[in-house]
Amino acid sequence: AREAEAALYFSGNRLLPGSEPAAHCYCGHQFGSFAGQLGDGAAMYLGEVLGPGGERWELQLKGAGLTPFSRQADGRKVLRSSIREFLCSEAMFHLGIPTTRAGTCVTSDSKVVRDIFYDGNPKNERCTVVLRIASTFLRFGSFEIFKPTDEHTGRKGPSVDRNDIRIQMLDYVIGTFYPDIQETYSDNSIQRNAAFFKEITKRTARLVAEWQCVGFCHGVLNTDNMSIVGLTIDYGPFGFMDRYDPEHICNGSDNTGRYAYNKQPEICKWNLGKLAEALVPELPLEISELILEEEYDAEFEKHYLQKMRKKLGLIQLELEEDNKLVSELLETMHLTGGDFTNIFYLLSSFSVDFDPPRLEDFLEKLASQCASLEELKVAFKPQMDPRQLSMMLMLAQSNPQLFALIGTKASINKELERIEQFSKLQQLTAADILSRNQRHWKEWLEKYRVRLQKEVENVGDADAWNTDRVKVMNSNNPKYILRNYIAQNAIEAAENGDFSEVRNVLKLLENPFQGTESAREVEEEAEEEGATAEAAACAQVAARSVSYCSKPPLWAAELCVT
Repeated sequence: AREAEAALYFSGNRLLPGSEPAAHCYCGHQFGSFAGQLGDGAAMYLGEVLGPGGERWELQLKGAGLTPFSRQADGRKVLRSSIREFLCSEAMFHLGIPTTRAGTCVTSDSKVVRDIFYDGNPKNERCTVVLRIASTFLRFGSFEIFKPTDEHTGRKGPSVDRNDIRIQMLDYVIGTFYPDIQETYSDNSIQRNAAFFKEITKRTARLVAEWQCVGFCHGVLNTDNMSIVGLTIDYGPFGFMDRYDPEHICNGSDNTGRYAYNKQPEICKWNLGKLAEALVPELPLEISELILEEEYDAEFEKHYLQKMRKKLGLIQLELEEDNKLVSELLETMHLTGGDFTNIFYLLSSFSVDFDPPRLEDFLEKLASQCASLEELKVAFKPQMDPRQLSMMLMLAQSNPQLFALIGTKASINKELERIEQFSKLQQLTAADILSRNQRHWKEWLEKYRVRLQKEVENVGDADAWNTDRVKVMNSNNPKYILRNYIAQNAIEAAENGDFSEVRNVLKLLENPFQGTESAREVEEEAEEEGATAEAAACAQVAARSVSYCSKPPLWAAELCVT
């Protein structure tokens, strides 16, 4: 009965006492262009709850229907995207990454039509509502409502020349979410605003460093998807990277790769530049631009390296050469198609004292986490029709202006690279790949061993140091992340009315760091719960099921999230 009552409130069918629903108006730069007024097209603000410690939580329903900002859409969300948002918000929280939270997920028998891949094949999907929770859902784009006409798109914000509202918003944001800054600079608003901008710059830099260290790709880093308090916000076509590829694009509709994994740090810096423009005249640009230049890169690099040292168990010394060791690790991962999460997770079981047989054993384990010949052929399979490609190449030569309009040089180069890689793969055997991968890993492990040896020389008790090292590594290298195929299995079961898999996955994601027995307990418990679910649904899931921490099965390469 209590669950049924909660479902009434958190599906938007009954109002919580004291609630005053509202939708938030904001603007944004989408894929680099100013889009003008956007706003909460599917999210509804319910009000705020004060926690026992005085902390403030804003409640928001996503997918509860039309708002004044729904534009041509219906304000609804579907089961598929809602489960993804629900699970990922919680996964990020338990990984220790600043994020909005998900409280409930309520689905219904009402259906809406969605063309998932924008390919003319629409289908009916169940309407679903997620309760989102955060201290605030204000974004960089919230401050872009004052933007005068954009010279490129001709669009402008709805509140041009309303500097009074900008002052009110700054007072609210700083007073509420940055009270220390408000107190320190209460008599000088420019200094106060500069301190706020410096803080959000540093928080954003640290946030992206955290993303990069777990292989998280956001997918749509528009200015309206950037939190004013430095949280991960708006889970859409996100993805955790499986095979390490610095140019990994998780969003199937990001044709130019603007939001690729390796672009995230610079894109977030660009977005901060747009926030800086939106704060003028309350914070002059010459002040904010200087802050951005002086603080962002330095904070990102510092936090990234600190985190990577923990992931590699470098707990004793901070050496200049560590940066190189990290980039060589990633280069080795890239060359061997290594699974980002699983390789980091394995490294805690490496020891400086390995004799040759144990080293061979360890190399075999690493090699098992690298891409097989079959997986590489799927990854590098050419994507364009050869005739289309040769036409584009001819066009690039004969009419560069027209080519620039219809094709990007980067995507053509990427296709040529794919063709080259694919033809090389045709010449190789699985044994060639294996020995090549083991050779690469052997080279890097030798460098890693030398670096760990320096740690050992610096401590009195090598055993105690090793225990600490493993502990630090196991609490910074997750065993479980929300891989796309895991989410997909849970979604397919839920779409058939069986929600047990969503619960199992949630349970695992609540304990992502598992260097211990508790991992097996959680997984066994999850499997037991799964075993009691309906047999038919189970048989279907079982056909596609893999252990929750395996690198993805081949069918996962076909998954596309837009």
